[in-house]
Amino acid sequence: MPATGWLRRNALEAACAAFVGVNLAVMASWPAYTRIPFFLTWIALTLAYGFHPWSARRTVVAVVALSTTTLAVVAQGFSGDELWGKVTAVPLLAIMFAVTAWHAHRRTAAQRQAESVATQRASLLERQRRFVADASHELRTPVTIARGHLELLAREDDAPELMVALDELDRIERIVDRLLLLAGAEQPDFLVLGDVDIENFLGDVFMRWCEVADRTWKLELDVTGVVRIDPEVIRTALDALIENAVKYTEPHMVVALRAAAVGGDIVIEVADAGPGVPEESVGTIFDRFARADDARTRAQGGVGLGLAIVAAIAKAHGGTCTVERREAETVFALRLPVVVDGDDEPVAQLLDALDAAAGLAD
Repeated sequence: MPATGWLRRNALEAACAAFVGVNLAVMASWPAYTRIPFFLTWIALTLAYGFHPWSARRTVVAVVALSTTTLAVVAQGFSGDELWGKVTAVPLLAIMFAVTAWHAHRRTAAQRQAESVATQRASLLERQRRFVADASHELRTPVTIARGHLELLAREDDAPELMVALDELDRIERIVDRLLLLAGAEQPDFLVLGDVDIENFLGDVFMRWCEVADRTWKLELDVTGVVRIDPEVIRTALDALIENAVKYTEPHMVVALRAAAVGGDIVIEVADAGPGVPEESVGTIFDRFARADDARTRAQGGVGLGLAIVAAIAKAHGGTCTVERREAETVFALRLPVVVDGDDEPVAQLLDALDAAAGLAD
């Protein structure tokens, strides 16, 4: 029974050993036909190692055993120059196999190290996510208590210092909310999808911002219908993009909200006539706590979370967020794969079908 168990665990090695034994027997029985079985023995050894790499000790034992056996078999059937030609082939093949095994061993060791590092990083990221979530939850209580006391004091004394303190608490609350949003962005229950009339939805976002910021506002919508998205988090993403546009523009400068169906996706753009994003920051601007202009962002109270939230929301929807400079405008584009009217057909296919129908009608 122990032998049967060993054979089950090492079936490949056992098959290789049997195949090598058959070829060695052929070499010993017919010395004139040793070339093919000789090479087949080393090919079998290489294949067995390739499917199931052995330890260094087992590899050395296998190479030494096969080399010694083949040398003994070859020495019996040949002599003179022919013998030397056969004998020298054995150590050459052994060296080739050893080099191959060494490289395979290094590759396996490197792969295991990479997997270990990846596991450690994943664990670290998970601990960081939990820390951010826990810390953000813990911050909510003292902020709420402090706000309550300050609001009571503000009713009795309209001191400017109290207003400053309340404004700072508002800022802390916004940071806490964004940290919580980022911490939960990769969770499976992050999105609550619903059917949303995209035209009305974007119109509401636009009108809300028109009333709070003194800019020259433009709304350009080239998309209609019902789409399936999470309206709350998309609203948060658009608020972050528009807030960013307002932050980096002066009064009466143009801020535009646009949307169009492009290749089965809906692309929502927020464009402004501000100074734009430095070229060296384009690749990192969507990273957490990244800031395109440290001095300016510090002065305006940013901590580099807004665009990271936009990227996380886009990713959760299976989309992307990009930024580019286009015709004196800075354009942030939120690209979302969506479904129109609850149908499985994407936006572009539906529009193509409508165009085709219009062409037939003409």
